[in-house]
Amino acid sequence: MGEQGRSAVKDAPMKLTDIKCKNAKPKERPWKLADSNGLYLEIMPNGAKYWRQKYRIAGKEKRLALGIYPLVGLLDARKAREEARQLLQNGADPGVVKQTQKQQARLKTENSFESVALEWHANRTNAWTPRYANIVLKRLELDVLPFLGAQPIDGITAPELLIVVRKIEGRGAHDLAHRVVQVCGQIFRYAIVTGRASRDVSADLRGALTPTKKKHHAHLSAVELPEFISKLEDYDGGQQTKLAIKLLMLTFVRTVELRGAEWSEIDFEKAEWRIPAERMKMRQPHIVPLSKQSLEVLGQLKEMSGGHNFVFPGSNNPRKCMSENTILYALYRMGYHSRATGHGFRATASTILNENGFRSDVIEAQLAHIEGNKSRASYNHAEYLAERKIMMQQWADYLDAQASGGKVIIGKFA
Repeated sequence: MGEQGRSAVKDAPMKLTDIKCKNAKPKERPWKLADSNGLYLEIMPNGAKYWRQKYRIAGKEKRLALGIYPLVGLLDARKAREEARQLLQNGADPGVVKQTQKQQARLKTENSFESVALEWHANRTNAWTPRYANIVLKRLELDVLPFLGAQPIDGITAPELLIVVRKIEGRGAHDLAHRVVQVCGQIFRYAIVTGRASRDVSADLRGALTPTKKKHHAHLSAVELPEFISKLEDYDGGQQTKLAIKLLMLTFVRTVELRGAEWSEIDFEKAEWRIPAERMKMRQPHIVPLSKQSLEVLGQLKEMSGGHNFVFPGSNNPRKCMSENTILYALYRMGYHSRATGHGFRATASTILNENGFRSDVIEAQLAHIEGNKSRASYNHAEYLAERKIMMQQWADYLDAQASGGKVIIGKFA
């Protein structure tokens, strides 16, 4: 062998072994262990070890990152090197291809159903109560995201969504299945307006779900009120609970709104209870005109409050409001299991007020049922207040008449 041949053999890089990679120690400056065909391991002063691939394209030398040792082993690094060399042979720049793949992966993640769903949820949170926002999120986390979360939202088909919904129906939760489809529909429509989906596939499920019969909260009819009021007067449970049910009947607010009432919301001089937007279901402030009877109940509660912020402080922790089951269990104790609920007083009042000649718009405003047109809803909020004050006093007088057996003229309470 000639001198030149021996020199070529001597200068040829020796292939790495896993032992050499493992035992390579850091130095003051970065240094390299070469393998072959441009592959080398770069050891940094902090001990980190990076796989690099040196290559040339269009006469320019470049470097390609192939991963971190030992997460990427020697064999995997060589495989990545060969893939990069194949791209070069096909005229492609491995570095550009890698950046494109990373961008596509990032876009796939950003456009996944889960990513869009969580973004939609975050944007809607300010319009919901914290409790409802948590319910919607849990519903997604339990029943939808485990199955569709990782998929690009624009690639989800109606049959795939139906499979998810069928799992919910399989548990017998037919109402929940309908609600999940509604939520998914809102997410798809949000994806459309943000440029990440082309259509709402939930619309294709119309007619495919098991029909459900709408359930109404158990509530009392007009003929049942006298007996109920009599039993309430004889209620031998806590006085605060008894007064809570009375005020619920008089104001027919939602139970959660009653329980969370604070004294700062009550204006005895104006005879108004102003519930802030953050405590309302539809995130709109609500005014409850207070009848003389309501003020009397509140006066009794004020004497019992002990200086606490809540009108109905919790029995165990007065810094929190009354438990959500307190009123329901009291109704059970009175013998109204499956016959009445706290929320049902809204239906009772709505039915009787409508039957006795009060304008439906005024009743709906008092129930805090917000119109689709928020500007119109805000206008009505002010427009109907005077009528609502009259209606709420006549409603309270009507309840008194029921308790005493007085005569009520249809069409007018007074």
